[in-house]
Amino acid sequence: MLRPDKTTSASIAQHYATRLDGYDEMHSGAGRLLPHWKTLMREIEQLGREGLTLRHREAQRLLRENGVTFNVINGPLGTSRPWQLDPLPLLISTDEWTAIESGMVQRAELLNLILADLYGPQKLLHEGLLPPELIFGHSGFQRCCAGLPAFAQRPLVFCAINLVRGPDGRMWVLDDRAQSPSGAGYALENRMVMTRIAPALFRKSHVKRLAGFFQLFRERLAALAPQNRENPRVVLLTPGPFSQTYFEHAYLADYLGYTLVQGDDLSVRDGRVWLKTLEGLHQVDVILRRLDDAYCDPLELREDSRLGITGLVQASRLGQVAVANPLGSAILENPGLMPFLPGIARYFFNEDLQLPAVATWWCGQEPERRFVLDNLDKLVIKPIHRSRGYRAIFGAQLSTAERSALRERILHKPHLYIGQEMISFSTAPSLAAGAVEPRHAILRAFLVGGEGGYVAMPGGLTRIAATAGELVVSNKTGGGSKDTWVLSKEPVRYVSLWQQPKNDQVLPFCAEPLPSRTADNLFWAGRYVERAEGTARLLRAILALRREQRDADRDLMQPYLHSLLRALTQVTGTYPGFVGEGAKELLKNPRAELSALMLDTGRAGSLAAVLHSFSQVASTVRDHWPVEIWRIIDAILSDWFDDEQPGPLNYRMQDRLDHLIMQLMAFSGLVAESMPRESGWLLLDLGRRLERGLGLISLLRATLVPHLDEAVQRQLMETLLGICDSLNTFRRRYRSYMHLPTVLELLLMDEEHPRSLAYQFAQLRQHVADLPRDRRRECFGEDKRCLLEAYSRLRLAEVAQLTRADENTDDLEVLAELLDNQAAGLWRLSEIITSTYFSHAQPSQQLAPQLQDEDV
Repeated sequence: MLRPDKTTSASIAQHYATRLDGYDEMHSGAGRLLPHWKTLMREIEQLGREGLTLRHREAQRLLRENGVTFNVINGPLGTSRPWQLDPLPLLISTDEWTAIESGMVQRAELLNLILADLYGPQKLLHEGLLPPELIFGHSGFQRCCAGLPAFAQRPLVFCAINLVRGPDGRMWVLDDRAQSPSGAGYALENRMVMTRIAPALFRKSHVKRLAGFFQLFRERLAALAPQNRENPRVVLLTPGPFSQTYFEHAYLADYLGYTLVQGDDLSVRDGRVWLKTLEGLHQVDVILRRLDDAYCDPLELREDSRLGITGLVQASRLGQVAVANPLGSAILENPGLMPFLPGIARYFFNEDLQLPAVATWWCGQEPERRFVLDNLDKLVIKPIHRSRGYRAIFGAQLSTAERSALRERILHKPHLYIGQEMISFSTAPSLAAGAVEPRHAILRAFLVGGEGGYVAMPGGLTRIAATAGELVVSNKTGGGSKDTWVLSKEPVRYVSLWQQPKNDQVLPFCAEPLPSRTADNLFWAGRYVERAEGTARLLRAILALRREQRDADRDLMQPYLHSLLRALTQVTGTYPGFVGEGAKELLKNPRAELSALMLDTGRAGSLAAVLHSFSQVASTVRDHWPVEIWRIIDAILSDWFDDEQPGPLNYRMQDRLDHLIMQLMAFSGLVAESMPRESGWLLLDLGRRLERGLGLISLLRATLVPHLDEAVQRQLMETLLGICDSLNTFRRRYRSYMHLPTVLELLLMDEEHPRSLAYQFAQLRQHVADLPRDRRRECFGEDKRCLLEAYSRLRLAEVAQLTRADENTDDLEVLAELLDNQAAGLWRLSEIITSTYFSHAQPSQQLAPQLQDEDV
């Protein structure tokens, strides 16, 4: 429990007050603390700077363990960035929120009517309320989407409004987000973390809860289904793991109970959208998309997109699938609409907008263009298209030459630019370097529309600037976030996202089908984690041997070590390594090669490269991992890659390898105890068993087949048993006898030993039998036949024959032939599994230029 730091309590409020310059969320215009902030301020004073810092560290630890990230393509601070949460929430009183919500609901209704009109009767264009070039010249207007059935109802299902508090103390609208608004998932995660680090304060403050909003959101999406509304299949469409907000996509899919899919997971047949799964095709009723309009259908929209679903527009046109928000909604994000909204509001509602907006001038009109050009040094200039690399230009920060160049661009294509008033918006208290400092803040609020109108999330995602005085508030430039607390005057009722069945009926079991791409990634996650463990065990044995070699008999130890080094190259496939050209020199001094095989991510087959591949496939299926499993995945990767100074190769690296092996085994244990025995676990374990079998075969082929001195072979067999985690079992069974036939009996033939080849085949046969099959095909498929053939040959082999040396080479050729046969069978099985279950889920080419920036 955190103790008060009374020595600094008085100085926090005093220090903060001296830093204010303009309107602040916590203080009135006269500099007095606002009433609804007093409870929080008392808590801050009790905690002091040290207590606040501890809470901040705890919040960042929780976010890191939960894998909360924000990806930035070519960002100055790196690609995958940990999400930043300030421990001080933004507070909004009940009375003020009521007024804000009313204004946002009015604005959402207006945007909804505009969207329906632009893709329907287009009265706003015919009656001169909107200039045609502003609409038809914007990339967000999709002509092929005109007349879609979605626009005849309430098309705008979900939207976001960015709000800032202006110098007059009122909330002003900065802009709108309508095609696939991001941030709601981050707001939810922020709330989860804040209730962990400040539970007592959260209860005392009577904060309105978010679950009711997401419950309504889920109900609204279900109501969109063209058919099967009682139990519709809803999927969340993501661009993939390279998307900036991929964490949020996976998080919301898991929280709402939807299947996370990419474009290649879906196909359009007979005018319907189908989900490709292990069991076959399943019709999709609703698509919650997090993919921008232009990339959703390469047939009728952007033809170079590899992220969308060919034929989606036609399926929408036929009314066979609902898309939220409808394709074409990006037109509402055109900032050139803002100066026309007051007139449109009077046209539709016969009333003024309740929320003021930042003054905006569209340069497509002559008077407005002249005003913008005459006041470039006082305005913020923005393009009307939110393309990749989109940024606001602050005229006051430009040089004379830059301002002239901007003037020329505007004059060349004036309809593509707007000018906005540069307002000084409010600051909010934030923790920075142990002190509470003011930072400019922007609130992104969210609304969902239903039959009764729009409802706002009681809160939202508050973003803060990275440094004091910074006007650009963006996570791309290192900004942070806050939880947003809308305070109630009385205790808040608990709301659950779970729905209650009617009349206590027993609900039928309804397992979500596993998309083929997800199955593929789980299969390879199993293979990579097993490959990493096998490589780590072999590396650890080699480092231990190198340490012992210095004091032992070199004549015995050197061929022993060289055999393991050559095996390392063969097992990892990192040729030429210790067996090809230059091997002689590397065997004399293996340090550099060993270091590369442990730490070089760019070296295919290295331990670091395998862990990196595991990271990639694990992140693509993060919605399938329980929280504890994801935390161990994060620990595996962060502990290995964040250690920039490994220290002396032998001693420090052995400790790191020990720790890594323990973590990998913890992952396997959690998978075994936490994942239900459904198709996902089946494919994961199938991958593990297949990779363990291949790794064991490769290791035995490289070490036991070549002829070695008897003493060297004895030492080598002991090491092999240790690498295969079988030494203790061998000792219990065979006491003090180290004998090749008994080693082969344990590692090859023993079906009761989890590390043996026979055990892997037994598990593979069971898993293959449990895989979903097309009943029209023969029951004894090619995969079963392949396994039976290899397994039968293994069971029929005689150990005495396997240990008989060739008369010419003294190598164990019979053993080599058996191992080669077993490896061929496992590789063939891998090909059959891939072609049968994964071949129709080809990987998307996730090209960075195709991804639009998501301005969270």
